[in-house]
Amino acid sequence: MQTKVLIVGGTLAALLVALVLFSLTAGRRIAGQDARPVPGASFASAEVERHPPSADQRGFLYGRVTVDDGGTHEGRLRWGGGEEAFWGDYFNGTKEENPWGAHVPAEQLVQRKPVTVLGVQVSEREKSVPLRRPFMVRFGDIARIETPDGGLRVILKSGTAFDLDRMGADDLADGLRVWDRDTGSVMDLPERRIRSVEFLPGAAQGDAPYRLHGTVRTQHGEFTGFVQWDRREGVGSDTLEGRSDEEGTIGIPYETMRSIERRSRDSVLVTLLDGREVVLSDRREVSRDNRGIYVDDVRYGRVLIRWDSFERFDLAPAGSGPGYDDYPTGRPLTGSVTTRAGDVLTGRLVFDLDESETSDTLDAPLAGVNYTILFGLVASIVLPDLDGRPATVTLHGGEELRLERAGDLAVQNGGTLIFVDDGPRADYVSWNDVERIDFERPAAMYPPHGESPPAPR
Repeated sequence: MQTKVLIVGGTLAALLVALVLFSLTAGRRIAGQDARPVPGASFASAEVERHPPSADQRGFLYGRVTVDDGGTHEGRLRWGGGEEAFWGDYFNGTKEENPWGAHVPAEQLVQRKPVTVLGVQVSEREKSVPLRRPFMVRFGDIARIETPDGGLRVILKSGTAFDLDRMGADDLADGLRVWDRDTGSVMDLPERRIRSVEFLPGAAQGDAPYRLHGTVRTQHGEFTGFVQWDRREGVGSDTLEGRSDEEGTIGIPYETMRSIERRSRDSVLVTLLDGREVVLSDRREVSRDNRGIYVDDVRYGRVLIRWDSFERFDLAPAGSGPGYDDYPTGRPLTGSVTTRAGDVLTGRLVFDLDESETSDTLDAPLAGVNYTILFGLVASIVLPDLDGRPATVTLHGGEELRLERAGDLAVQNGGTLIFVDDGPRADYVSWNDVERIDFERPAAMYPPHGESPPAPR
């Protein structure tokens, strides 16, 4: 998150501006921590019971960063200093252009919706199919990030490259923290200094913190996996901040917690490993303003649980997670599209004029949970008549999800391209004309299906 601050007031203003400028100098050194300072001394004490740090560090981001003067820094990475830290976390941005739109006749890029009065159609409303798309991919699927001539390019392991809008919102704008393995220093690199980031399958050097993991219970089921609280806090040394009636404003490290339970719309009950209980309130991350809880559930890829659906998070250690080499190279989506007219088209697929590889994701909600399902896990999508009824998404593991017609399943979906026999010319099926899509199962896909918790109701 980038913040602009206006300071008014003579000498004090000048001093503060000078400090800000100093903080942005190349590669400033900081204390080797992942988190903000802990206000509550009792929870910062070395004697407090904690989950153990991750002995296996291969799940932490690792790479070589080239900076503007040609120098390099190799080591453990964390985006924004306190945000994405693991291979299963996602890099976000906005694509500059959509090359798939060129395969669709212009007249088919117009959606028509009837306008009715008292049940009688009186006219028709036209709207162009939007071609601009967000970019979202796991760090484990990326080979390299570059900033050529002030631009922003992300190159996947598959070799597919995406040019992103440098002026739009992207994770590079938050800068990058590097634990330099050669010097032992910890550096915060601002966006303007970064020339490239090459991701490497290396274990982090030195101590690495505990990674948040456990089971999150919702009103409609449970999800188990690695967790990011409030969409960003994923390591044990991060702190959950709030106001306690007994101690005032405090921050409690996640590594000292046994569980977090929603107590009301604007408070939580935290139970520590030593049995103490603390009620926290009066902060965004423990209230209805919480942006949601990510869980990397092996059945789907990732889910985002809304605050009004969240009930309880029970923490349980599970190492640092899969390493860089555990993420196989994405492959082209292949399968068949069955139209409402009964035609079947088979070949290479581009879903929603955007998703074209097994590492892309199908995004749709269900009962307060937003699913981000890797296409490599999806066996089929079946659409009922367009009357608002949910879509049935079947996974290769056999599980069925009846997802709401929103996100990638909404009426705004751009339709599907089918490159028959992998040729240069594509057939196009608009979203209104799709009855079902069947996907071929890829040869390899992380995470594997195995023992998993009960499916959400």
